[in-house]
Amino acid sequence: MKICLRYLGGPGYQQGIGQELGVSQATLSRTVDRVVNSIVAQSNEWIKFPTTNHELMEAKRIWQSMYKFPTAIGVIDCTHIGIPKPNRHGDGYINRKGKPTLNVQATCDAREMFKIVDVSWSGSVHDSSIWINSQTRSQLINKANVVLLGDDGYGIESCLMTPFRSPTPGAEINYYKLLKQERVIVERCFGQLKCRVPILQYVCRVKLENVPKIIIACIVLHNVAKTLGDPDFELVEQDPDEDEGNHENDFLSAN
Repeated sequence: MKICLRYLGGPGYQQGIGQELGVSQATLSRTVDRVVNSIVAQSNEWIKFPTTNHELMEAKRIWQSMYKFPTAIGVIDCTHIGIPKPNRHGDGYINRKGKPTLNVQATCDAREMFKIVDVSWSGSVHDSSIWINSQTRSQLINKANVVLLGDDGYGIESCLMTPFRSPTPGAEINYYKLLKQERVIVERCFGQLKCRVPILQYVCRVKLENVPKIIIACIVLHNVAKTLGDPDFELVEQDPDEDEGNHENDFLSAN
């Protein structure tokens, strides 16, 4: 476990970490793979989205006890995780900043724990496309009085509240300010995650098919740390270009 945590806690150079710990690169690679697989095998116990009416109502109750947005149960957003450019179909992984990534979509709850994570999309795919094709949307679209909060990279739906592009004074401004204030929770979660498991700040230098399980393992570790009450690290600043549809700063600077 120590070898795996040391690997996840750095920029992902196996040879250098192996030399530091006194093991070969091959041994380190096998150890990391075995431990990551063990963590991922427990992911269903640690990353669970509310699905039953009772669970949804409990999630809403907890949100209302800590925040104010009516009927909210969580926040949704995406973050990009760097990967080496794949040899096959590599251009499909290039994001809008010209870097090869996976676009990881996640929801978090009021307690800053991740509840759903989708690691199956390349960096060129827009956030809204991931949402439209997600199981989470299918589960929530017909649920009454339960919503997620998202940024303006998403379209507003019955189960997803997003900001007005140009809110007018009064109710629209009040809605906008509350949504923006509470939506930032997911950005804070991503920041905590990448500080807690720094490999996600860099490039996951493993085979493409192994990157998703590295991400899942890191998110499980984040949720475990939250459950145990471990202190959060100083947040990393979110890349302002990461949210493809985010125009909130434009509005605020103009008003």
